[in-house]
This record gives sequence, C-alpha cells and structure tokens, in this order.
Amino acid sequence: MEKYSINEPSVVTIGTFDGVHIGHQKIIKRLVNTSKLEGLKSVVLTFFPHPRMVLQKESNIKLINTINERYAILNSLGLDFLLIKTFTKEFSRLSAEDFVKQILVDKLNAKKVIIGYDHRFGRNRNADINNLKVFGEKYGFAVEEISAQDIDDVSVSSTKIRKALLEGDITTANSYLGYTFMLNGTVTTGRGLGKTIHFPTANIAIEEDYKIIPKQGVYIVKSVIDDAVFYGMMNIGVNPTVNGKKQTIEVHFFNFNADIYNKSLQIELLQRIRDEQKFESVEALTRQLTKDKETSLQFIAAQNA
Repeated sequence: MEKYSINEPSVVTIGTFDGVHIGHQKIIKRLVNTSKLEGLKSVVLTFFPHPRMVLQKESNIKLINTINERYAILNSLGLDFLLIKTFTKEFSRLSAEDFVKQILVDKLNAKKVIIGYDHRFGRNRNADINNLKVFGEKYGFAVEEISAQDIDDVSVSSTKIRKALLEGDITTANSYLGYTFMLNGTVTTGRGLGKTIHFPTANIAIEEDYKIIPKQGVYIVKSVIDDAVFYGMMNIGVNPTVNGKKQTIEVHFFNFNADIYNKSLQIELLQRIRDEQKFESVEALTRQLTKDKETSLQFIAAQNA
C-alpha cells in the first residue's frame, strides 16, 4: 500500500475519470460543494494504470488523458486531496469490505462517499452501492448516490469521446470534454522536408503509448511556448506524398522561428481541416499547405474576433 493518510474527516468520490469530461466535472463540483457545506476535506481517489490495462492482458485500451494530464485537470478543480492509487492485480483482489476498511475508512477518513448508483467495487467487482451503504452504517460514513440521470450525463461518456477522436470529430470531443483535447510530447528531429518547402514542422514524440491519437489528417492547433500563444496546423499521418511509412505528428507554427528541439509542448487541437492526402508532387503538397494555412488563419481570426 502507498503511504498516504488523511487526518481530517473527508468526503470522497472514486473513479478512473478518463477524460475528466463535463460529466465528471459535474460530480467533482458536487464533491467540492459538499465538502464546503459540511466542513469536510474533498478527496478524489483515482487509479493508474486503468484497471482494464491490468486485468485484461489483451486490452489495448487507449486513454483520453495521460496520467499527468489527468492529474493536472483534476488538480485544477479545487480539490483538497487527489490520490492516484497504483492499480495492481493484488489490489484488485481486495474484498469489498477490506477496500472500504483499509482505504476509505483507515486511510481517507471518509465521513461521506459520493458514488454512482451503478458503481461496483471489490474483488471481481462483486459489491454495489447497497453493500457500500451497509458498510457505511458499520464504519460511520454516509453514502450519497449519484442518480441514473446524472450518470447518463456522465455517460457523455469517455467511450463517446474516444469514438469522436478516432473519427476525427474534434469538435464533438471538445464539447464533451469541456476543454480542448491535447497532445503532450517532446519535439524531436524529423526528415526536414517542411523546411525545404517553407513549412518547417516540429515533430512531436508522445512517450505514453496508451494515449489516444485522433484520426489521421490536418488539424488547426494552439500551443503556449515560453509564455506566448502560437497557432499552427498539425498533420497526423504518414506523409504519403514522400512515401512515408511511419505515422508522425508534425506541427507547423505560424509566425514562429525559434529552436524548440527537445522542448516539451502541449498541443491543443481546435479543429480538423481535412484528411491526409497523397499529392502527385511536392509542389502540389505545398499549394495545399498554403490553402490550409489560409483556412487556419480565417478560423483563428473568427475565434479571436
């Protein structure tokens, strides 16, 4: 068990919270409000790796957020405590009562637990909210149920957001998330083609292989570099015009010429412009990139109007 304990009485909610989308944010807002009204500390207990990654060996689930992104978003929501429990096979074998006693009661000092009506926990997920209410009476905490209707709102859901991203529907994904979907990575050297056609690009390498990558294509993006906001366009794809084979993520920033090799960047995806295409020549590709830039600048001007 990780070493953590909360001495003051707390109100707790539990979940994987992948995406920390508008449904999740609603639950956390309720948690924070309850904590203020009842004089309790607000606690989110979340897990990493995702339970499916640990329990289903063939699971190649892709997540909306890396653990660092999830941590940053959750942390911005006004919580007193954010605990990321390492999810292991050993932990998954804890009985429901052991989980309640060892984690919620002994470590988190829970006086109230806010949880979905359909939440399941304990070994083989065999306990439900009714069991939790029984344990609450035994160990001295209240259970507040999030109704089916509110859960349906939460079913905004992480699955629907993943589907939208894989279809390239960044507008729907962003509206469900309540913030802009992001990719975080390090700038690495590419083949340098962009520079030769006056569209130099930063190649973004993403370390976490479980992070979902949206559908291939060209996106309008935004990034903060050294405290200044820069817009640009990003291609996710294999560069078929020059017979590329490996998927890359490349960003061309507008009005930007600093050296950013090895810098960590967060790229926000604002809008998808088009599919990746194979052009008959590099000149044709350059003409299309010029059009893409015009489209992007019009979109950005409208956004900032």
